[in-house]
Amino acid sequence: MGFIRGLLEHPDEIPALVKLRYAAHSVQKQVPLHDPDLAFCYRILQRVSRSFAIVIQQLGTELRDAICVFYVILRGLDTVEDDMSIPVDTKLPILKSMYKTIYDPTWHFPCGVNDYKVLMDEFHHVSTAFLRLDKRYQDAIEEVTNKMGHGMAKFICLEVETIQDYDEYCHYVAGLVGLGLSRLFHASRLEDFAPDNLSNSMGLFLQKTNIIRDYLEDINEIPRPRMFWPREIWGKYAAKLEDFKYEENSKAAVECLNDLITNALGHALDCLKYMEALKDHAIFRFCAIPQIMAIGTLSVCYNNINVFRGVVKIRRGLTAKIMDQTHSMSDVYGAFYDFSSLLAVKINKDDPSSQRTLDAIEAIQHACRASGLLSKRRSFSVKTSKQRKEVFLLLLSIIFVVVMSYMIVNSP
Repeated sequence: MGFIRGLLEHPDEIPALVKLRYAAHSVQKQVPLHDPDLAFCYRILQRVSRSFAIVIQQLGTELRDAICVFYVILRGLDTVEDDMSIPVDTKLPILKSMYKTIYDPTWHFPCGVNDYKVLMDEFHHVSTAFLRLDKRYQDAIEEVTNKMGHGMAKFICLEVETIQDYDEYCHYVAGLVGLGLSRLFHASRLEDFAPDNLSNSMGLFLQKTNIIRDYLEDINEIPRPRMFWPREIWGKYAAKLEDFKYEENSKAAVECLNDLITNALGHALDCLKYMEALKDHAIFRFCAIPQIMAIGTLSVCYNNINVFRGVVKIRRGLTAKIMDQTHSMSDVYGAFYDFSSLLAVKINKDDPSSQRTLDAIEAIQHACRASGLLSKRRSFSVKTSKQRKEVFLLLLSIIFVVVMSYMIVNSP
């Protein structure tokens, strides 16, 4: 019912939804049937991350193949890290040596569940596809896999206590993805080499958004939770992290949530600088779409107790619209401005972090205004006007009547 209500309230998103459905279907056409190993990488990518599989469609074949293999290798690392049934003394050397084993087309390691188990059981396909990449791509992937594996191993035995720990963990699992992608873009000769701090922030902004949004899923994980909210923040609001699940702690839970979102917003300016420097249109869209979805997600999570009750995310139609209509920095600045505005109206002045949140919002909006591009922006977040909504609903009614009339006339 939520999806239908969303369509009725935002009928202008219907064309984008249709395009997204077509794009999802078109993903199958990009599977290179002539290469069974690369085909495995694309198929497993579609199964473990449908949205990422759609976003990479616009990239040129050579770069798309390299990023697909890169992403699947890192999902292999994630699978080993996330499998709590693997003894630590077994897990650590696997994580630390993955950068070497990707050169071994016979290596595999049984772990994970469902599609991730398939990935790890048949990892030889990934290694074989990796070995066929140009060396300039291999070098970039090896470097990131090495650093990420060692970073993950470090945090297997550590809790995220301080904000510095939080940033370091997010660097290992996501900031390095940003650095790796920048290296792959440069290796493709389509982009200049991006500063590491900006590449890192691109990853941290996405990762922190996911960590914030996924509280309930992570805290309820079996056999035991793995949480990455830093004690330096949540410890101000509760004695135990799991306390936020309980209704009597709702006020403290939301205050902690808002504090974490404010922390994440601190990476937004770096992300804007990174995207502003991109030259290739396909790479720009590949980078910009997830960043817009991240700030959109933060805007709906802010001050929202439902983060502790279930899944909170931006509606499907808005996701489709972002994927369809993000083409320029004016779209990015417009989205960051609009979503930060939506977040700003939800700020309670009595919230402990409210002033820092307002300061972060003002910095984002100042950058957007200073770009001089807001007048050219598309609007992703504002509600459909009453007049436009009525026109769309009228058109839908006409289509429905025509279809029903056709069915009645042609019924036996």
